[in-house]
Amino acid sequence: MIDPLIFLHVMVAEFGLFAFLWVLVEVLNPTETRIRRARIAAVIGLACLLAAWIAGGFYYVEVYGAQVKPAIKAGDAPWVHSVVMEVKEHVFLFLPVLAATTAALLLKFNNDLLHNREARLTVAMLAGLVFLLGFVIAGMGAVIAGGYRSAIEAGLT
Repeated sequence: MIDPLIFLHVMVAEFGLFAFLWVLVEVLNPTETRIRRARIAAVIGLACLLAAWIAGGFYYVEVYGAQVKPAIKAGDAPWVHSVVMEVKEHVFLFLPVLAATTAALLLKFNNDLLHNREARLTVAMLAGLVFLLGFVIAGMGAVIAGGYRSAIEAGLT
């Protein structure tokens, strides 16, 4: 059975990532209404990513370090923790910073985005980067879960 913290971590993070896809779509062809929706989406996305950050961190400290990590390291693919999890941790720490920067730029430039192409492209690229990096991280999470399942099947837990 999936741990409730992991379920919360994944679901809130995915919702947050789609909020940044929403931001990207809204700023591609901006109007005052679309910019307002983009600001709302960015704030929602940031809140979701922060909640995922907290849930994931709590899971890491309370469960992963004590149960999952030792099983993966004892299994057939210890590189799953040594490489994939380490990369995931570092990229994941940076993701809310990118999300906050995107939201801050939307709030700072507001309706100036209608006429400021450079600012609009910056917001679009940041929102796209948050979305893409988030799904790379999700893929890493799937690899880590597979490493743990492999260890469980081998009877290492």
